[in-house]
Amino acid sequence: MYKIMLADDEGIVIDSLKFIIEKEFAGECVIESAKTGRSVIELAERFRPDIAVMDIQMPGINGIDAMKEIREANTHTVFIIMSAYDKFDYAKEALSIGVLEYLNKPVEREKIVAVLRRAMRIIGKEREKRSQDLMIREKMETVIPIIENGLIQSLLYHEYFDEDIENFKNLLGISEDYAYMAALVCGEEQEGNHMTNAVGASIRVQNAYKEIREVTDDYLPGIMGQVMANKIPVLVPCKESKLEYNERILLIEKSRELARKLKARTDVAFRVGIGSVKRIHEAAESYNEALNALIQTTNRVAHVDDAPVGVMYEENYPADTEKMLFELMEKGDVNGVVAESNRFFDWMEENHAEYMTDIKLKSLEFVLWAEHIAYETGGGVYHFRSRRDYLPSLLETESLDEVRVWFVEKMANAGRNVAGKREEQSVSVVERARKYIDSHYNKDISLDDVSREVEISPYYFSKIFKEETGRNFVEYVTEIRMNRAKELLLKTDMSMKEICGEIGYADPNYFSRTFKKNTGVTPTEYKERA
Repeated sequence: MYKIMLADDEGIVIDSLKFIIEKEFAGECVIESAKTGRSVIELAERFRPDIAVMDIQMPGINGIDAMKEIREANTHTVFIIMSAYDKFDYAKEALSIGVLEYLNKPVEREKIVAVLRRAMRIIGKEREKRSQDLMIREKMETVIPIIENGLIQSLLYHEYFDEDIENFKNLLGISEDYAYMAALVCGEEQEGNHMTNAVGASIRVQNAYKEIREVTDDYLPGIMGQVMANKIPVLVPCKESKLEYNERILLIEKSRELARKLKARTDVAFRVGIGSVKRIHEAAESYNEALNALIQTTNRVAHVDDAPVGVMYEENYPADTEKMLFELMEKGDVNGVVAESNRFFDWMEENHAEYMTDIKLKSLEFVLWAEHIAYETGGGVYHFRSRRDYLPSLLETESLDEVRVWFVEKMANAGRNVAGKREEQSVSVVERARKYIDSHYNKDISLDDVSREVEISPYYFSKIFKEETGRNFVEYVTEIRMNRAKELLLKTDMSMKEICGEIGYADPNYFSRTFKKNTGVTPTEYKERA
């Protein structure tokens, strides 16, 4: 149904247009009309027309000014001018408003009908586009919470690669590199530092999740995860790596108000814990801080900076460098470990050069922890006396340069052990897989069969197999089978069916197609050419 507004000071023109429209578009249109500029504007506000057929010269406000006024409130209205005034200035101004057609009276019936059909097609396309936009928006309303929860779960359980987090950020439009996490903890009521009837409260919270999400977004605008037991995690992106004092106080006040609002809306008591700002990839640490802050206090809202949890460093201690150093150690990034080790030693030398014993102790502390990581992540056999010369060697050093060499070398060795053990394990797995494939290629083997044989997951096996061999599992098996087929074609008189069975194919036609795909010729052509 199309709403058509007719604006002309001549009643006979309006009647003629109504007659044409009702005859040509019976049942498709609702028509209303006005005869002055003012009444046209008032009618448009009430009627909100899809199509407006306008005269220019009307009593009071002229048609051009009326259209400008109407356009501000009705952006989708299609204007058609029908006027006895054939002036270039009018036509030019009409085009600037977005008029579909400028018709000069008198206008033939066919012309009026054709222009109205064009206007209806435009409106139909716009309606369809709006409908699709609403459908997409509706779908996004369903999909976005799933994506948000995926980001939260990945961060909290460390089940991600760096590119995964970047993909989540792109999908959710997050441009910030930092964030803090809040923990909404619910229960029947608060007793000391814990909530009673957590299980019952969590069920009620689960049922009211959508409402809780909407309310929370007004106070902690960020990414909300799903209910986990009686807790809801919230990730709030930040531009800066630290909240200023006033920002933190305001955040605490908002969180108090949030807890009161959620209690009023759900009849469930809430406490809010807030962690410190971290890089988004380290958000799990902020979440743990938020939970620990609630454990350490009986406040309804607890910020980690106000609770006696976590470690405090002296003012210029390079905590970020220390953190980065051990992250790189866990990844087995030897070059990164060396760079960060030197950077940390630079700080010790610049700030505490006169305290040689303390520098030696810190160096020993880092090396022992790095080797602990190497044993945990890279495997290897621990020997109790493997470090018997560490302390004597350090005590014998007489200069900072000697300590630096000892420190960086030991850190690099730990990094190499992490990387080497991982590579060694990957090579060992792939070598075992190759041996199994080489002796079973003539059977119906699958990726799952081989990954089960080497006792790792199919996904991980597929990844390391391609990294080591440069081919995926199917390509590798096919290559072995094709090489064996060539050998049998050249050195035996076996039939195609016999060769198929010998190399693990049940269907001769499939074997022939695969052979041609890999060699460019059929098995018969290959044998004849040879």
